[in-house]
Amino acid sequence: MLNWILLGLSATVLIGLSLYSMRAAGDKDEAGFLVANNALGPFVAAGTLIATGYSGFVFIGSPGVAYEYGSLELFSNSFYTPAFLVATLFFANYLRRKAATLGSRTVPEYIAQSHAGGVAGRWLQGIVALIILLLLGVFLVSQIKAIGLLVSGWLNVTPTTGAFVITLLVIAYTMFGGLRAVAWTDAAMVIGMVFGSCVIGYVVFVQIGATDLIARLNTIDPKLANPTTGAPYGQSPASAFLLLPYAFLWATALPFMSVRFLAIRRDVRMAHVGIWVAVLGVLLNFTPLAGLYARAFYPSLGDPDLAMPTFLEHAVGPLMSSVITLFILFAMKSTANSLMHTVSTALSYDLRAALGRRSGFTTTMTFNRMMVLAVGMAAFIGMAYMPPVMVLWLGVLGNGTLMAALFGVTLCATFWQGNSAGAFASIAAGFGVSAYLLLGTDLGWVQGPLYGCLASAIGYVGVSLLSARMADTTPTRTSAY
Repeated sequence: MLNWILLGLSATVLIGLSLYSMRAAGDKDEAGFLVANNALGPFVAAGTLIATGYSGFVFIGSPGVAYEYGSLELFSNSFYTPAFLVATLFFANYLRRKAATLGSRTVPEYIAQSHAGGVAGRWLQGIVALIILLLLGVFLVSQIKAIGLLVSGWLNVTPTTGAFVITLLVIAYTMFGGLRAVAWTDAAMVIGMVFGSCVIGYVVFVQIGATDLIARLNTIDPKLANPTTGAPYGQSPASAFLLLPYAFLWATALPFMSVRFLAIRRDVRMAHVGIWVAVLGVLLNFTPLAGLYARAFYPSLGDPDLAMPTFLEHAVGPLMSSVITLFILFAMKSTANSLMHTVSTALSYDLRAALGRRSGFTTTMTFNRMMVLAVGMAAFIGMAYMPPVMVLWLGVLGNGTLMAALFGVTLCATFWQGNSAGAFASIAAGFGVSAYLLLGTDLGWVQGPLYGCLASAIGYVGVSLLSARMADTTPTRTSAY
């Protein structure tokens, strides 16, 4: 009953924030729904960025990886903070200013306007939108699965029932206020996430002690406390350093992250946003310790993703367990609402623009909200019929492949401007290489998307130069008269 009451109170607050943000954004102009009227302040911008980046994968997936592979995950997870900080300080301002100059309201629209106009631009915007639908849809399914696993024990319901309840809640507060509602609710939820992470650190370092934890891990398997490989990220322990560029690309190339940069108020200094990013990120780096605790004291779990629920059941009291579970639920909801917003926007705005529809029912706020509902329910159905798979791997498959596909047309385009031919080639190369390496080989989880990014960059620069040279050397056909 306590858990249901906590859920009800938090739902009331989140939906209230959503309705208030809907009033602030207005109900006529899509800019409020798409980019929050470019009105996010420093803390809200940092809060929504961190809450979305440090999501279910940090509170469920990362402890699961630590349970399965050992303490290397604690080291690997720490790279997300500096990566997000660098992205905020050195990429966000460029993207914000250029998008404002072009009038871009979404990342696919920004990519299209940066590389082509007319029919080619519409094709490019449509293709990027379709890739977002596919790959972020996969990631959204993984988030809903993680939510179901967490909520099932917390509310004493089946994972499917728990996922359904939370999916309806996320749909409710996302569809009314758009990105402004997403950002405001994320900023509120990140405070609880930080509290939960700090409690995990306190239990492991103060109540149990790092020495006792390491001794127990050594008894089970010495490689857990002192890893000899970089699994699951690569063969060598040095593979963990690949998380730094991977997380940077995560923040810059993934549309559900970078769209937040478009929504920051124009008079806000990015240094102020960066300070909050650093503070919040550092405080959220204790979560893999829950996986090490579960492996040390409960080494026979059937599913590594149960490490965090096991920690909450045995390491803290019932009241604290309920509160932290609510905060972890906040983390997963913060990403789920961002994904629903980005995917539904690709469906309702970018595909509509690609088809040349400029008026009618498809341009109304009602249609945008209906697409949020459709995307949320489709993701829930996908989760219900998904075969067993680790949450973190499914997230890497969706995010990593999308990151590779968009690397050339987002980050490379920041330093060197290609053309539409290079953009199409870049998307195809990044998508194909990353998807193949993740699905068809045993290469590390991080290495596959990074090789895909390399292929995307080569395709972007190479094809842009080649097509430009061919255009310069093509003879001009003159009239016989």
